[in-house]
Amino acid sequence: MLKLGVNIDHVATLRQARYRSAQYPAGNPRELSGAIPEPDPVWAAVEAELAGAHGITVHLREDRRHIQDRDVRLLRQTIRTRLNLEMADVPAIIAFAEELKPDEVCLVPEKRQEVTTEGGLNVAGAPKSLARTVARLKKAGIVVSLFVDPDARQIRAATDAGADFVELHTGTFANARHELEEAAEIKKLTTAAELAHKLGVRVNAGHGLNYQNTPAILAVPHLETLNTGHSIMSRALFVGLRQAVREMLALMAPPTR
Repeated sequence: MLKLGVNIDHVATLRQARYRSAQYPAGNPRELSGAIPEPDPVWAAVEAELAGAHGITVHLREDRRHIQDRDVRLLRQTIRTRLNLEMADVPAIIAFAEELKPDEVCLVPEKRQEVTTEGGLNVAGAPKSLARTVARLKKAGIVVSLFVDPDARQIRAATDAGADFVELHTGTFANARHELEEAAEIKKLTTAAELAHKLGVRVNAGHGLNYQNTPAILAVPHLETLNTGHSIMSRALFVGLRQAVREMLALMAPPTR
């Protein structure tokens, strides 16, 4: 069964837009003024789980622009599904992950100026330290995924680095302007997924998936989890988070005969 990981970063983005100084270094949910910063991404995670989500994804960025350390710690204590922590290959956050022990870590590229992750990790061009990071995280009992473009060179490099999973970057597919372009991207994703499977690496996918394009991505073989957030949070503004998650799950369900 194809699983849904709900990314709740944008709940924290909305909170930080109002409570910009709320960093919670000691896990305190209150600001100096006594106001409780809202909306709380931990609450959103619980709502997503109650609707049937199979996991929760958060990206702890170096600049803490949305998700905070406090959020990840509380999520680890609160959620009953799987916690997938997206992060860059940087020492401080690697140490944080080793201490926290999320169910899964997805290593992603990160730029300060980007609004959201813009492409896959260049595993083939990465220093040898990336393989050491993968080994460290796996030693801590954490499943490790590498976020990569659907490119054979990157898939092979992810295998060489020791990754358990690749998460295929679906952003180019999501930005396809017409059916022929979309079909070409599906073919690339299919080829990449088949290669990963052949090499013994499991396959997830995510980025830019929404209620319109998700049915097409189901043609890609060997997928285990789709990670998506922005579209679900956007839909939730109008129908509520539980309903938004249920609608996405319905799109992902295999057709009944």
